[in-house]
Amino acid sequence: MTASGRTPVPDATGPDDDATADAAGRGSAPLQPVILGADIGVYALARSFHEAYGVRSIVVSGAALGPVARSRILDNVLLGPAASPEDLVDRLVTLAGELPGRRLVLLANSDWLVRVVVRHRVRLEPHYVVPFLDEALLDRISDKATFAEICTGLGIDVPRTVVQDFSGAGEDDWRPRPVDVAYPLIAKAASSADYQDVHFPGKKKVFEISTSAELDALWTALAGAGFRGRFVVQELIPGDDTQMRSITAYVDSRGELTLMCSAHVLLEEHTPSGLGNPAAMITQRVDAMLEQARRFLTSTGYVGFANFDVKVDPRDGSFRFFEVNPRIGRNNYYVTAAGANPMRFLVEDRVQGRAVEPVVVDREILYSILPHRLLLRYVLDPALRARVRTLVRAGAVAHPLRYRGDGSVARRAYVLAAMLNQVRKFRTYYPEPTQTGF
Repeated sequence: MTASGRTPVPDATGPDDDATADAAGRGSAPLQPVILGADIGVYALARSFHEAYGVRSIVVSGAALGPVARSRILDNVLLGPAASPEDLVDRLVTLAGELPGRRLVLLANSDWLVRVVVRHRVRLEPHYVVPFLDEALLDRISDKATFAEICTGLGIDVPRTVVQDFSGAGEDDWRPRPVDVAYPLIAKAASSADYQDVHFPGKKKVFEISTSAELDALWTALAGAGFRGRFVVQELIPGDDTQMRSITAYVDSRGELTLMCSAHVLLEEHTPSGLGNPAAMITQRVDAMLEQARRFLTSTGYVGFANFDVKVDPRDGSFRFFEVNPRIGRNNYYVTAAGANPMRFLVEDRVQGRAVEPVVVDREILYSILPHRLLLRYVLDPALRARVRTLVRAGAVAHPLRYRGDGSVARRAYVLAAMLNQVRKFRTYYPEPTQTGF
């Protein structure tokens, strides 16, 4: 089945009445989402819950950052910036006791928070629906090195990969493994959870390395900072941001793949901390690519949400799978905007216990956190530029923070400031505009 029917209204002001009544099983415990984190992806999840069921989410985080501050659709529970994972789990257990008679659904949207939840499942599951895969599989698929090995075994294309193991980097006789991948190349942590608390000058999410001297300097910095996980070195697949693709999927508690949605990335963020995060995408159904994601999910016994990063290799048109995130992804609102609210699939499966007819989304919308003129300065391909203009003129555009159901003066001011801040960031970190607006 495809996601079709009435045109979605991303800025809808209220939930569907029948769905709202159904969310709590028409008389059973009312639904209460509890979401960990405070970024734009967390707000998008709260928005999707609000659109579908009219519920206010509870957001638990160290601080009420801009995306979740002063919102009418969520309540912030603050832990403080020094809270440990154990403090978080303790607070979640206490919070559950403060919410008697509610059906609590726990979500996290960063790798390290997912890992905290999964590792403490025994304490949390008596109180919450915990819709994540088990710890053994999480460890396997979250590691980019192991992910590449699994994909190769399943006939799924990945970039050529070399693994650098830092487990012995504290020993006097440790030396990094020689790397025989051609320059320039890409280097990144195999597990973002291992990299989360490592700090050193010039730290990035992803490094583009041009010379052996640069790579040696990175190895020295990582070892000196106490990093003891694994780093992967991969061949650089040519092509700009527009070669990237995103896939979001949901596998239900029965092991059925009930939701798939893919998108064509137009532009990524280019700040050091956000490098690689899509800033603008057009939803696009590509069955050949989705079939490979399906093969991975069904072969590994995956359950819950998954988000794949894929790049089209312009040399041969193949889909090179980079990683799978064990969560729905920061830019998850593109799925809701295209007509298939992921929270419905989760709630009907885990709260209502109902099998859902599988959906593959094929509606085209433009998801963007950027001003349209800024976006078009960076989209070179004439066909893509034309598609962007067409979607903008048709109103088939979604920004996760622009929600009429949460449209206070303070929120509108924040969204405007966030858009202007995108202009500043691109001028600073990616200053070469290629076109000039409409």
